[in-house]
Formats: sequence, C-alpha cells, structure tokens
Amino acid sequence: MLFLVRMDVKVPTHLSAAEFDAIKAREKTYAEQLQREGAWRHLWRVVGEYANYSVFDVPSNDELHRLLSGLPLFPFMTVHVTPLAKHPSAIQ
Repeated sequence: MLFLVRMDVKVPTHLSAAEFDAIKAREKTYAEQLQREGAWRHLWRVVGEYANYSVFDVPSNDELHRLLSGLPLFPFMTVHVTPLAKHPSAIQ
C-alpha cells in the first residue's frame, strides 16, 4: 500500500542544541535504513519549512504507524497521511 505522508517538525525549545542534534542524527540513520529496505520510497524537503513529503510502501496502516512512531523526531511532528491508489489514467 502506498501512502503520501507530510511531516512537519516543531523544534523543541526545551532541548539543548546538542540534544536536538543527537535526535536528528538518530532520525537520519533510521530514515536511511527504511529507504534501503524499500518502505520509505521517496523523501522530499518542503522548501522554506522544516517539513517533508514522503511516499511509503508498506503492507498496512498499522505498519505505517509503527514506522512513523519509531522516528526519533515523531514526538515533535505533526503528521498527515493520505492513502494512495493507482489512477486509471496513469501510464505507469
């Protein structure tokens, strides 16, 4: 199943810069792992915002929730999920 996910991060003011950098490093490692495994198919930055649009390919809603909630930045995110279906006019 394909899902379009928008993730907006609100930088926590209660963390030091070093603590936040450590969280971001863990986030990068986890995101790269999911991309290598094929679950996180596409990742695009939203220009001018601390946000991204991503496409996930996972077998279920529950699996997507498990992956998203495993993101180290998840506690600081607003997440919007849109399930995707093949369009009848798509040539691919």
